[in-house]
Amino acid sequence: MTNEKIYIDAYWRSLNKHNEELCGDRVQIRHNDKGLVMVLADGLGSGVKANILSTLTSTIISEMIFSGMPLEEAVDTITATLPVCSERGVAYSTFTIIQIFFDGNVYIAQFDNPSTVIIRGNELYHLQQDMYEMNGRNIYVSWMEAQPGDRFITFSDGVLHAGVGMTLNFGWGQNEVEQFLLDSTTEEDNAREISRILLANVNALYGGEPGDDSTVACLKVIPAQETRVMVGPPSKQEDDETVVRKLLSASGLKICCGGTTSTIVSRVTGKEIVTDSLDILNMTPDVPPKGFIEGLDLVTEGVLTLQKVDRYLDKAAKDQNYAEELMMSREEDGASCLVRALLESTGITFMVGLSDNPAHDAIAYSPISLNRKIALIEEIKENLEQLGKIVRIEMY
Repeated sequence: MTNEKIYIDAYWRSLNKHNEELCGDRVQIRHNDKGLVMVLADGLGSGVKANILSTLTSTIISEMIFSGMPLEEAVDTITATLPVCSERGVAYSTFTIIQIFFDGNVYIAQFDNPSTVIIRGNELYHLQQDMYEMNGRNIYVSWMEAQPGDRFITFSDGVLHAGVGMTLNFGWGQNEVEQFLLDSTTEEDNAREISRILLANVNALYGGEPGDDSTVACLKVIPAQETRVMVGPPSKQEDDETVVRKLLSASGLKICCGGTTSTIVSRVTGKEIVTDSLDILNMTPDVPPKGFIEGLDLVTEGVLTLQKVDRYLDKAAKDQNYAEELMMSREEDGASCLVRALLESTGITFMVGLSDNPAHDAIAYSPISLNRKIALIEEIKENLEQLGKIVRIEMY
C-alpha cells in the first residue's frame, strides 16, 4: 500500500466482575496512517464509577496520541490529570499504553498495571524498562523494534487475582500467566485466539464467577499484506488492463465485485468466469450467486452484495459479539464470504471504477447510481475503520 513493513492484528475482551453489568476496565484502539495505539485502563473499584474512570482515561490518552502528541507528553498530561483516592492513596485509574508504528517501532508505557507479556517465536521477550517519575507517579517505559510474529499480551490485575481463595490461595501471578501463555498458545494463533485462551482460563480459575473485572488485550505483529477489492469498471476503457494488473498485484486477497467488473477481469486475464452452481442452489433471495476466476480469491455480484456487506459491518462496528459471529459464520453466500474476507484483512484498498455501469441502465430506481456506489464504499470504509482496519479508496 505504501512502505509499511508490518500491520497489527488487534483484539480485546473482558469479563465483568460477578453480578456487575458494567466492566471497570476499558480498552481503546486507534489507527492512523502511521500505526496503532492501544490503551488499557483499569478504573478503581468496579461498576459504574470504575467504568467511567477507565473510559475517560483510555479515551483521553488515545485521543491525545492519535492527534499527534508524543507518548511521553500524553503520559505526563494524564498523570497530572488523574486524581488520587484520598482514602486509599492510589490513582483512580491505572493504564497500559502500547504504540506500534508500521515501520516496526514499538513504545510501551505502564502505570500500576501488570507487565505486558511479549512473546517472540516460542520464548518470552524481556524488555528493559526505564522508570520515570511523572507528577508523583512511577511510569515504566520501554522501546523495541517489532518483528512479524511478535505477540503483545496485556491485561488488567483481575487476571492476576484469578483463583484467589478458590483454586489458588494467592491468585495466579505474573510468572504463571507468562508460562501459561507459552504453554497454551502458538505462533499461528491470532490475537483473538490468544485473548480467548487466556480469558477462558481466567474464568475457569474464578469458577465462572469472576471476583474482579478481567480484561485481556492482544496485539500480534503480522507482515504488511494488502487486500484489493475491484468494484466497477474504470471510466476509461483503456485503463482496464492497468487496474486489473493492480488487482492481481495485491500481496493479500484479490477480490472482484460486479458482473461487468468480473467480465473485464476475465477478458484481461484470459481466464473464464465460472458460476458457483452450488451457490445458485443454496443462494439467499437478496444476494446474487458468487463466481470463480482463476487467480482471484473471491468473485461476487456488485452493489446488492455490497449493500448487505455494509449492513453487516455497520452492526459489527457497534457490537463486538456480532463481529465474532460474522467471523465464525459458515454461510457461503457472496455477502457472508466478502464480509469474512474483509474482517480477516488488516490493510484493504477498494479500487472503484467511475464509469456509469451500462448494466444498470435498465433499472428504474436510483440506489445503484455511481454516486450511490461511491457513498456505499465510503460507508463500508468507515465501518471497517471502526473495526480497526486500514482502508484506502482509489478511483479510476
